[in-house]
Amino acid sequence: MSDSGVTTNDNQRQSRPESFSTQDQQSMKTNHLGSISNGNNGKDQTTPSCTVSIDDRSKYRSPLVSRYASAEMSYNFSDVKKFSTWRRLWFWLAKCQKQLGLDITDEQLDEMGKNLTNIDFDIAEAEERRRRHDVMAHVHTFARCCPKASPIIHLGATSAFVGDNADLIVMRDGFDILINKLVRCIQRLTQFAQEYACLPTLGYTHMQPAQLTTVGKRACVWIQDLLMDLKNFERVKRQLKFRGVKGTTGTQASFLQLFNGDHFKVEELDRMVTEMAGFSKAFIICAQTYTRKLDVEVVSVLSSFGGTIHKMCTDIRLLASLKEIEEPFEIEQIGSSAMPYKRNPMRCERCCSLARHLMTLVNDPLGTHSVQWMERTLDDSANKRICIPEAFLTADIILFTLLNISEGLVVYPKVIEKHIKQELPFMATENIIMAMVSAGGNRQECHEKIRTLSQKAAERVKIDGLDNDLVERVKNDPYFAPILNKLDVLLDAKTFIGRAPEQVYEFISREVEPALKNYASSVTPNSNKPAELNMQSNDYIKLQVCPVDDGTNAKSTVGAPNLSFIIRDEDHTLGNSLRYVIMKNPAVDFCGYTIPHPSESKINFRIQSKINEDSTAVPAIDIFRQGLLDLKQMCSIVLEKYEDSVKTFKEMETS
Repeated sequence: MSDSGVTTNDNQRQSRPESFSTQDQQSMKTNHLGSISNGNNGKDQTTPSCTVSIDDRSKYRSPLVSRYASAEMSYNFSDVKKFSTWRRLWFWLAKCQKQLGLDITDEQLDEMGKNLTNIDFDIAEAEERRRRHDVMAHVHTFARCCPKASPIIHLGATSAFVGDNADLIVMRDGFDILINKLVRCIQRLTQFAQEYACLPTLGYTHMQPAQLTTVGKRACVWIQDLLMDLKNFERVKRQLKFRGVKGTTGTQASFLQLFNGDHFKVEELDRMVTEMAGFSKAFIICAQTYTRKLDVEVVSVLSSFGGTIHKMCTDIRLLASLKEIEEPFEIEQIGSSAMPYKRNPMRCERCCSLARHLMTLVNDPLGTHSVQWMERTLDDSANKRICIPEAFLTADIILFTLLNISEGLVVYPKVIEKHIKQELPFMATENIIMAMVSAGGNRQECHEKIRTLSQKAAERVKIDGLDNDLVERVKNDPYFAPILNKLDVLLDAKTFIGRAPEQVYEFISREVEPALKNYASSVTPNSNKPAELNMQSNDYIKLQVCPVDDGTNAKSTVGAPNLSFIIRDEDHTLGNSLRYVIMKNPAVDFCGYTIPHPSESKINFRIQSKINEDSTAVPAIDIFRQGLLDLKQMCSIVLEKYEDSVKTFKEMETS
C-alpha cells in the first residue's frame, strides 16, 4: 500500500512511462535488447523478431523476485497468498462465530468456502482506488463473490485481524521454507567435513599461516554457526504467536458486544480461530497490532544468519584465491570475458553481496518498533511491506545458492600439501629441538643452530622468492645427524593437527546429528558428488579375537557384545568413516579407537554393544558387518578388498 493507501498490483495493473502517450505505446514494441522499434507493424529488420511488451521492461522489477528467489518463497509473499489468506481468516472467523451461537447460516459459510481463491484483482484495485483502504476494498471484492455472506464478512473485526494474522502465517510458512533448506545445507557440509576430517591444512590467524588444522575441522566451524542459525530459526518460529481476535485496540470490546457480554465465548472465539490458523498460542496482550518487537526478533535472526554466510563464503573465496578449495564450476561457465583462464567464486560472491543486504535489514524493524506510539501508528505499514519480504526472500536466495556451493566443493590436496610444506618446517623447529635434546644434545646450542638455519631459509623465501629449504639445510648439517632417521616423522603433517579429526566426528555425532534427527525426511543425499575414500593398496582390516592395545585382557568371542580389530589406513579416512557409520547404529554403546602415533597408519578399533534389560546384546561382529555395508553404500566405490573380512567373519563363526 502506498502512503495514500493505494496498493499497486504488479501482476494485474501495468504502469506506463509518462514520456509516451497511450497511442505511442500501442505502436511501439521492445526487442530483446531493450531498443524500441517504431512503424513497419512493429517489426525491426535489423534486430531479432523476439519481442517483449514494453510494459514488462519499462518499470523497476525487484531482482529478488525477477532474478533470484525460489518459486515457493516468491509465492509465499505474493498477492495471491496474502489475499487468499485474508479470505481464509474471514471464513474461519465466521465459522467459529456460528459455532458459538451467532446467526450465521451454513449457506453463507459454504458460499465463502467456495470463493477463497476466486479473487478478481482488477475489481479489488478499483475498489481500493475508490475507498482508499486496502482491507475494505477486499471486503467488498469478497462480498461480490459471496452476496449471501456479505453481511457477516469481517464481523466485529478490524483491519489488523486480516493484516497482522496473515503476516504471522506468512512468516511462519517462510521459516518452514528456510529451515528445510538450511537443514539440507548443513547435511551436505557435514558430508564434506566427514570426508576431509583428516586432511591437514594450514590454519590462518590474522590471515597469516598458523598451526595446522584439517579441512573437515574448518568446515565444522561453518557448520557450528549454521547450527546456531537453525536453532534461532526454530526458536523464533516456535515462539510466533497469533494476533488472534482482538478488535480495534486489542480489548476485544466489539466481540464482547457481539456475544452479549459473554467473556467465555470471546475467549473461545480467540482460541478457536488461533487453532484453525495452526498456532498453539495467541497474544493475550496486544494493541491494535501485535507488538512490532516480534518483527525485530524475526529479522534479527535472519540478519544474524547473513553474518554466518558472509564469513563462510569469504573463507571459501580466500581459499579459492589460494587454489586450495573451489566452489562448483560448470563445464561451460565463463569466469571472465577478458581472461578465459579465470575461475571466479561468483556463487560465494553473490552470497556475500546478498548477506550484506540481509545484515542491514534489522535496522528497519528496530526503528519501526521504537516509534509505534500508544496503541499503534501507521508508519509501520510501508516499512513492513518492504523489510519483511526482503529479509525472507534474501535468506532464501542465499540458501538456494549455498546448497549449490555445498554440494560441489572441490578440494585440491596437492596444493594444500604444497602450502603446508612451505610453512611446516618453521612450525616443526620446536619438535626438532626436543628430539635433539632427547638424543643428548644441548638445548641452547640446538636453538641457535635452528635459528640461524631458519633465518637463511626465510630469506630465501621472502627475498629470492624460492621454496622453503629449511629441511634440506637441517639434513645437510652434521649437527643434526643423531635425529636424521626421525626427521620425516617429526615433519609429518599429521603430527600437527592435534585432535582435529576426533573433534570433527565428536561434533557430528553429539551436535549435528541430534539437531537434524527430526528432519530426516527433508535431508536428501548428495547425489551429485558421492563420498569417496582415499584408498591405498596396502590398507586392510584385520579382525582380532581379543581387544588390541586398549589396556584390557578381556577375551572376545564371535557372539560377544565386544569386538576389536586393527585397521591399516594410510590417511585415517577409512577408520574415521567407519566409526561414523557404526556410531549411527542404535545398538552401539561404544565405538572408539586409538592411534599409537599420528604418523602411523595403524588404528586400533573397539566396538561395544548396548546391554539390554534382559541382558541380551547384538553381537558386535554383526554391528561391524552392518557398518561395513553402510560404508559401502555411502561411498561411491565398492570396497572389494574388504570382502575378505566377511569371509573371516564366517570362519570365526564356524570355528
